[in-house]
Amino acid sequence: MDERRELHTTIVEVGPRDGLQNEDRILPAEVKIELIERGVAAGITRIEAVSFVHPARVPQMADAEQVMAGVPRPGGVSYIGLVLNRRGLDRALAAAVDEVNAVVVATDTFCVRNQGVTTDAAMDAFEGIAGAAAEAGVRCGITIAAAFGCPFEGQTPPARVAELARRAHAAGAREIALADTIGVGVPGQVRDLTRRVRAAAPGLPLRFHFHNTRNTGYANALAAVAEGVTVLDASTGGFGGCPFAPAATGNIATEDLLYALHREGHTTGIDPQAVAATGAWLGDHLGKPAPALLGRAGPFPAPAG
Repeated sequence: MDERRELHTTIVEVGPRDGLQNEDRILPAEVKIELIERGVAAGITRIEAVSFVHPARVPQMADAEQVMAGVPRPGGVSYIGLVLNRRGLDRALAAAVDEVNAVVVATDTFCVRNQGVTTDAAMDAFEGIAGAAAEAGVRCGITIAAAFGCPFEGQTPPARVAELARRAHAAGAREIALADTIGVGVPGQVRDLTRRVRAAAPGLPLRFHFHNTRNTGYANALAAVAEGVTVLDASTGGFGGCPFAPAATGNIATEDLLYALHREGHTTGIDPQAVAATGAWLGDHLGKPAPALLGRAGPFPAPAG
């Protein structure tokens, strides 16, 4: 028996948040809710559904409470709300998210542009967020953004990422996500950061968030899986990017990642063809074709009949 068939990879669908936050066209709440409903129907069980940031900063996410009020609530599905500060956490808790995910950018210049504070100040805020979330009984994770490189400062020192992971672990983070926010990483960095962060935050679940800006996102995802990482972020259709980083485009597409993982023998519990259909549907709503390729090329082997 092929032992790979026993491996399961969890996909965190970030399309409703990261996939939409950089788009010129702001979709109404009912379309965002349908996007989430389609993902749940396809078998996705963890969804970053909303972001509780100031609407003046990211107007695409201004209706977070309305979206959370309308999402389906089947058993086994967990909704994540992204927060940057205590005000965002309070909104997230009031909206009844299942998890919160705080973001800390690994470089000061980008962190100031993204959330108005230095990296150290953002980590101080995270410590308060993690403690308050724990008191509320809500799982709290952290994304260390620009973990591979920064558009303003260049290469991000790996030791800096490891130190942030150590602080996150000490603060009570339940999961650490490393984000290649501008899509500059390569598999060797994935292997190095995985090992450094595991040493700095022993026993803490690790996930990765890759962008395919320079066509390395899927190679990086497979490198992470080869290191034993079992949770990866992806965005239906391959939409997404950061409004505060120049040319930060191209989340890895959920359907294309599913194709690669399934062909490698991993299970996900998600129907890639259903996700591909949703990617095309989302492209229609955004007024441009989805960057993902599975919906264009089709599955292989082709379905019988």
